[in-house]
This record gives sequence, structure tokens and C-alpha cells, in this order.
Amino acid sequence: MKTSARRTPVRAPRSHAVALGAQMGALRRSINLAVVALAFALLLSFTLASFPMRHASAETAGRPLRIVAFGDSLTAGYGLRPGQGFTDVLQMALKARGRNVEVVNAGVSGDTTAAGLGRLDWAIDDTADGVIVELGANDALRGQPPEQARANLDAILSRLTARNLPVLLAGMRAPENWGEDYRRRFDAMFAELAARHDVLLYPFFLDGVALDRSLNLDDGLHPNAKGIAKIVERILPSVEQLVARAESRRSAAGVAAQR
Repeated sequence: MKTSARRTPVRAPRSHAVALGAQMGALRRSINLAVVALAFALLLSFTLASFPMRHASAETAGRPLRIVAFGDSLTAGYGLRPGQGFTDVLQMALKARGRNVEVVNAGVSGDTTAAGLGRLDWAIDDTADGVIVELGANDALRGQPPEQARANLDAILSRLTARNLPVLLAGMRAPENWGEDYRRRFDAMFAELAARHDVLLYPFFLDGVALDRSLNLDDGLHPNAKGIAKIVERILPSVEQLVARAESRRSAAGVAAQR
């Protein structure tokens, strides 16, 4: 009968166990450091990604509202000295009422509704907060079909409202020499278009000024400095409504940027 020998477990030397423990500890520390580094990198990338939107929102909130006056010679300030035109006087009137608003002159003398439509996209850039549309006088002076002017204004308003821009449409009246039917068709289109596009309407840009020789230049068509002051006085409440809509639009954009 054979007796089996008892086997004694082989144990690693103490120095080897100590070294192994040290290696495991170093590995755990490396893993912890990697996790911390990854978390920091994710946090940093999120912060940097959100910074441009927040910075842009703060920058936008700090600058004046930009109202673009988009029109013809009546907007451009034809025949007037610097500082006497519609946009300059309107801006001063708004500032006097505590409004932080810049009124941009985008008027071009001689422009018809077709010419305005042709330059719309580059004349009114993404910095605009609201738009005053004053076009149609030259269409009427040339006797162009009211339906043509209506189609052009319809396209202008469609593009602006598609960009969510608040708009004030300034109406015009046709001269009497084209006959009653022409005047009726031309004059009516401004209110109809304003209702169609849900924009603000100032029925007649030259209200209180047209045909008054004391308020116009020698040509009888363009307002002088006194005439511009009268126009601004009368249109100002409508422009303040436009400014209020522009402020609401900016506030909504700022809230969206913070999300």
C-alpha cells in the first residue's frame, strides 16, 4: 500500500505579491485619472459648443434694434441735406422716446416695386430686426398696372414674413390723372396685402403732406424738411408698434438660443 505524499501549496514570494499589489493600485489610479479626464473633456466640449450661441445672444441683446426702411426716394431723402431725411429724423424721434433703435436707410431714388423686389435679398440682411416697406409711388407715376405692383409687393411681403421679420407696410395713393378705376385698384391693394400677410399698415405715407406746397420741394412730389417732420410725427405710433414686435421677436430668439 502506497502512501501519497502531501503537497504543500506553492506561495509566491512576499516581494512578488507586494509588487503585484502595487501594479494593481497603479492601474486603478490610471483608470480613475482616465475617467476624470474624459469627463472634463466632455464638459469642456459642451461648454465651448454652447458658448457661441450664448455669446451671440448676449451680443444681439446689447445692440440697438435695426429697423430697415426699404423704399424709394421718399425714404432715401431726395433733395434733402444730411440729417433731414426720413430715416434720420425717425431715428431721432425714436431715441427721444427712449427707444434704442437704429433706422437704416435702404431707399433708392426711382425704385419701383419691381426694382425693390430685385434687390430685396441683399438689401435686407440677417441683422435686420424689422422692416418698413415704402414702395409703389413710382409705379403709379408711370401708370404701371396696379396688378403688377400688387404682385411685386406680395412677393416682397412673402419673403420678409417667411424670415419672421415684423413689417410695417406704408401705403401710397395714385395720382388723379390716371382715372378713378386706376386709383381704386391701386389704392386698395395696400390694405388688402397687409391683411393677407398679417403685417402692420400705415395707410398713406404722405398723409398730411401731399399737395401741400409748404411741405414739399419745388417739384411738388418730394417732402422738404418740414414735410419729413410731419411724416415722422404721423407715422411714429405705427413705427413704435413695429419696434414692439421686433423686441418680442428678439426676446423669443434669445430664449431659444439659451435652450
